[in-house]
Amino acid sequence: MASPYCASTLPLTSAFPSPSSSSSRRLTASRRAPSLVIVAQGKVKKYRQVILTDDIEEVGKKGDSLKVRAGFYRNFLLPKGKATLLTPEVLKEMQLEQERIEAEKKRVKEEAQQLALVFETIGAFKILRKGGKGKQIFGRQALTSRHRMDVDKRLVAVPEIREIGEYVTEIKLHPDVTARVRLNVYAK
Repeated sequence: MASPYCASTLPLTSAFPSPSSSSSRRLTASRRAPSLVIVAQGKVKKYRQVILTDDIEEVGKKGDSLKVRAGFYRNFLLPKGKATLLTPEVLKEMQLEQERIEAEKKRVKEEAQQLALVFETIGAFKILRKGGKGKQIFGRQALTSRHRMDVDKRLVAVPEIREIGEYVTEIKLHPDVTARVRLNVYAK
């Protein structure tokens, strides 16, 4: 048996009342079941705007804002925690992080400039090497400072030193800062 609330089981007169009878309208309205409302979901978004929280090969670096496919975000980036959806809160947080990183880079560059100034005001470094005939020396040189400055030897570009004399070398303290230093090579 059909449900009393189904429109197809109601008599035609009660389901579709005639406009002339107002009393029948009140009667059918009270007997009518609540209607089922169908809401359309709308168009599905195919792309998502995300910010990467990790470096991903062939996709981007940390902090990049990308437009990626929804499936790529849902199936790969989100479960592995490599990206977050771009929201105003996340965007503001990323900008604050970027400002902090820029301030740190600026501080490092200023320290490198100060260290370059110190190296240039020190004067010449003295290197004593075992000598041979005339001006020739033996072995490789070792750069030592009487001021005990620690500098990574990979940052120092020392010219080839085969003889006694004065040489100029560059120390790369920062990608934008280099210090020129004089080397005085003496024989023992």
